[in-house]
Amino acid sequence: MSDALSTELGPTGGGGPPRGDAKERSGSLWADARRELSRNPVFIISSLLVLVVTSWAVFPFLWTDAGSDGGRCVLLNNNAGPSSEHIFGTTTQGCDMYAHVINGARPSIIIAVVVTLVTTVIGATVGIVAGFYGGWLDTTLSRITDIFLGLPFILGALVFLALLGSQNIWTVSIVLIALSWPPITRIMRGSVIQVKALDYVEAARALGASNLSVIFRHILPNSIAPVIVLATLYLGGFVSAEATLTFLGVGLQIPEISWGITIAQGQDLAVAGYPHLLIFPCAALILTVLAFILMGDALRDALDPRGR
Repeated sequence: MSDALSTELGPTGGGGPPRGDAKERSGSLWADARRELSRNPVFIISSLLVLVVTSWAVFPFLWTDAGSDGGRCVLLNNNAGPSSEHIFGTTTQGCDMYAHVINGARPSIIIAVVVTLVTTVIGATVGIVAGFYGGWLDTTLSRITDIFLGLPFILGALVFLALLGSQNIWTVSIVLIALSWPPITRIMRGSVIQVKALDYVEAARALGASNLSVIFRHILPNSIAPVIVLATLYLGGFVSAEATLTFLGVGLQIPEISWGITIAQGQDLAVAGYPHLLIFPCAALILTVLAFILMGDALRDALDPRGR
């Protein structure tokens, strides 16, 4: 008892200043998270990888002087291994594999960003409405969410894309959005239900704040953290989903350059003595997805006060 008391009061027995460690953690959740992330090497490295891949998509000319078509293709030079002229070798059409890897990031990043943003907005909006207002509205929205959750992701995407008949960046994005918003809705709904029962929300209501004011000033800022984490993980998942659908033949189509197309074209020849046809596009895909996943994991740990 005395040890605990002396520890609380400080070495002099009085209310001395807080230790640096406690003072450092006295900020808001977001300030603490920013501090944790700035010291996390996993987050820093994964963020740098994400920036590199994003620059491939937005500024490919910084990495290769070949055009978006992979440069001039020489069919007689197809399937050539890595050399001083083509550091990643050439594709089955005789195009530069390095240029294909760089330019192949563009459709994947566009789809991942568009789908993540739209999915987050839709899912968060439905979750806020269901969790905040409750009652019959919550029941109706929850049942609709359950219906979409019951659709198998890959099978549903295959069927919808086959029915659409046209496969491009926007049709793939629409299908992925339609199948991906329910998990965000569920997480947002649960977070809103937890936050709206807190004292400061009740105090805001007692002072006469409108529902919109309560939602945007109190509910949303304090319940959005789990959604941000999930959205970061979604980025990597959508990059993988686009490549998978394209590999299966229902995603992007030639002449579009995509990692999924490059992998599909090289899968048979890779075992016949041309491993570079799979190694380099697969490595780019794996590193991109891994970077987003590691960044999401670091965000989850930083935004979870119980984990610190």
